[in-house]
Amino acid sequence: MKKAENSPIPAEIVKIIEILEKGSFQAYLVGGCVRDIFLGREPKDWDITTNATPEQIQPLFPKTVYENKFGTVAVINELTDNQTLKTVEVTPYRLESGYSDRRHPDLVKFSDSIEDDLKRRDFTINAIAVNLSKGAIKDIIDLYEGFKDIKDKIIRTVGSPADRFSEDALRMMRAIRLAVELGFTCNQDTFTAIQSHNSLLKDVSMERIRDEFTKILMSSNPKLGIEMLHQSGLLMYIAPELERGLGVKQPSAHAYDVWEHLLRTVQHAADKEFSLEMRLAALFHDVGKPQTKGFSRETNQPTFYGHEVVGSRETRKILEKLKFSRVTIEKVAKLVRWHMFFADTATISLSAVRRMIVNVGKENIWDLMNLRACDRIGTGRPKENPYRLRKYKAMIDEALRDPVSVTMLNIDGKKIMEVGSIGPSPKIGMILNALLEEVLDDPKLNSEEYLVKRTKEFLALPDSDLKKMADQGKEKKEQEEQKELEIIRKKHFVS
Repeated sequence: MKKAENSPIPAEIVKIIEILEKGSFQAYLVGGCVRDIFLGREPKDWDITTNATPEQIQPLFPKTVYENKFGTVAVINELTDNQTLKTVEVTPYRLESGYSDRRHPDLVKFSDSIEDDLKRRDFTINAIAVNLSKGAIKDIIDLYEGFKDIKDKIIRTVGSPADRFSEDALRMMRAIRLAVELGFTCNQDTFTAIQSHNSLLKDVSMERIRDEFTKILMSSNPKLGIEMLHQSGLLMYIAPELERGLGVKQPSAHAYDVWEHLLRTVQHAADKEFSLEMRLAALFHDVGKPQTKGFSRETNQPTFYGHEVVGSRETRKILEKLKFSRVTIEKVAKLVRWHMFFADTATISLSAVRRMIVNVGKENIWDLMNLRACDRIGTGRPKENPYRLRKYKAMIDEALRDPVSVTMLNIDGKKIMEVGSIGPSPKIGMILNALLEEVLDDPKLNSEEYLVKRTKEFLALPDSDLKKMADQGKEKKEQEEQKELEIIRKKHFVS
């Protein structure tokens, strides 16, 4: 990313501001990009605000798009190599009023005052404006002590939190999301207002809720984020099924109730920087336990038979409600359904492992193993990768690999019968095994031309000589198989 000399601000952004100022307009950087600059973070988006109207902004730039009632003009930057700067939003100062849908203003009025623009913003840390001189920050406008809140790591609304949340109910989730993303805490008045106004979230579209929920999960501290959603009362409008796990005790192998176990499992997935699908599966993998809870008199322990089946159905419903993509829903529901695959590796067969791979899909099998490791940490156990899990991984590697066999040859029984003008007989298998020995010794020989030539020579041999060569081929195959298995087991530190 190009930046002006001695400035964290990209040269392309500086250029847009300079063009506005040369047109005799004011221009400020504002919002999250300013906050991130002061935090020493790389801004994801760059927002510019100005006293120019859309009709005055557009003639200043070669290519723009203006298709909204908020006055935002998208400036298309064709000179940059940076994809994030292909489009930069420039918005006039504005006043807003009336939020009948709890999300968007009913009335937008352009203003010539930066102060008017800042007072409509959500949080103090996002209500700082800066203007530039030669690409460097010149003046800071901070009417609501946002810089102090950045220093003190506080999320606080601009003005009355009740007013801000009544205008846009999604701001309640955004407050929590920013807290966990930035490592900040919510101002007490702000958090109390979220608790008092949490029911407003039901008026927000599920797509918007999903996006904020996703950002919380993809933060470095989703456990805290889910806890804050619960404490604020917002979680009941997102995924109330999770709260059913509160106080649901588990067998003695678990140190925590279902609720705490799920939060610790998703946190470990975040610690490992796993994907969104993995974090969703970690969060919901035991969501079916409260519905399936029983009790064993024999062991004097709670039971949850079939919770993975119920949990998969529940997970699907939750993710469908939140409007996740079909691909995401299918993968997460599948991981939840099969997360109880584990068995004693001393007795499990390779065919059982192969069936599990078929159930969950080759493309998902390693995610399933990672989910199991997160699940284990979530129980309170210190090791995520004990011997039994490593042994299972080794068996998966063995099941996934292409075994050493005559199917590796560039010739088959049908071709041999054609070359020798013979019908099915034990001799076909003997020739294939004899050919395999040669190819294992020298893989370059695995061409149809060479194999056909050798087949003709083998066909001329007595059966006793051919059988001896075939037996040597089988022995060579077994040796190669053993070598590969030793490599796999060494990789997973198992015997």
